[in-house]
Amino acid sequence: MSDAPTRSRILYIDDDPVLARLIQKALARVGIEVVHAPDATEADRLLLGEKFSAVVLDHYLPSGTGIDILARMRAAGSKVPAIYVTGSSEATVAVAALKAGADDYVIKSATEEFLPLLERSIRQAIVKLELEEARDRADAETHAARARAEMLLSEVHHRVANSLAMVQSLLRLQAQASASEEVRTALAEAQGRIGAVAAVHRSLYLGNEGRQVELGTYLRTMLSDFTATLPSEVRLEVATVPVHIGADRAVCLGVVVSELVTNAAKYAWPGGTGGRLSVTLAEGRDGKGRLVVADDGIGSSPLSESRGTGLGRRLMRAMVDQLGGTVEQPDTARGTTVVIEFETECETVG
Repeated sequence: MSDAPTRSRILYIDDDPVLARLIQKALARVGIEVVHAPDATEADRLLLGEKFSAVVLDHYLPSGTGIDILARMRAAGSKVPAIYVTGSSEATVAVAALKAGADDYVIKSATEEFLPLLERSIRQAIVKLELEEARDRADAETHAARARAEMLLSEVHHRVANSLAMVQSLLRLQAQASASEEVRTALAEAQGRIGAVAAVHRSLYLGNEGRQVELGTYLRTMLSDFTATLPSEVRLEVATVPVHIGADRAVCLGVVVSELVTNAAKYAWPGGTGGRLSVTLAEGRDGKGRLVVADDGIGSSPLSESRGTGLGRRLMRAMVDQLGGTVEQPDTARGTTVVIEFETECETVG
C-alpha cells in the first residue's frame, strides 16, 4: 500500500473488534485514521456529530444492518462516500447496498488482498466525491458568472437602446426646427435608418443571445414602428416566414427595407391618394431568402434613378452588395416591385 499524500479520517462500522483493530493499524500506516463504531447506535451518534472522509460498513450488526445505516445517511442528504463490506457469498447484499447508495463494495476475506482492496476502494470513493464537489463548485461559479454577464449585458442593451432613442429624438427635433424641406427630409430618412438598427437591437435583446435574428419577427417589429410615420392613406401589409440570419445581415436588410418603404411612401402616390404597400419575406431559390417590396403607385425606377441626394439608393446598393445578394426590379403592370434575394447562412424554416 502506498503512502497517502494527505490524512483522511474514516468511520468503520463493524461488530468485530479484532478486525476493526487490524484495519485501524493497517490504514494508519498509509495515513488513514480509522474511527470504530461497533453498532448502529454509536455509528449514528458519530455520523451526526463528527466529519468523516468516508464510511466503511459491515452488513451484519447487533441491531439492524449496514444498509439501514446507509439508508438513513442518504435520506439525511449525506454525500459521504460509503464502502460496503460483504462476505464472498453475499452478492445480493452487495447489489442491495449499491442500490441503497453505497459507492463500492469489498469482499471480506482472510486473504492478503482484502486490506489493499479496501484501501484502494476508500481512496477512489474519496477522489470521486472530491471531483463531484469540484464540478459542483465550477458549475456554481459558471452560473454566477453567467448571471453577472447577463446583468451587464442587460445594462448594455438598456444604455444602447436609450442612446438610439435619444439620437432619433434629436433628429426629430432638428427636423421640426428646420425651415428647409430638404433638410427635414434628410433628417427624417436618417431617423428611419437609425430605427432599423434599433429594431435589430430589440430583436437581439429579446432572446437571440447576440448571434442571430429571426428576420420575419424583426421586419414586422421594425415596420410596425414605420406605420406611425406613414401617411394615413398608405396601407402597409407585411407577410413573412421564419428565417434566421446573422445580426449584421439583418441590419443590412433592415436598412434596405426602410429605404424602399420610405421611397414608396414619398414617391409612389404623388397626388396624396395613397394605396397598397407590401413587404413579403419568403423562401427563394436554392434555399435563399427572398424579400419583395411592392406598391401599386405610379411606378418608378428606383434602381437606376436618383431622387433627392441619391444617398438612399447608394445605401441600398451597398447593403445588398454586403449581403452578397441580388436586387432586381421586374416589369409590372402597375406600381413598383423590387425583389432582393440573399444568402441566409441558415436554413429557412417553411
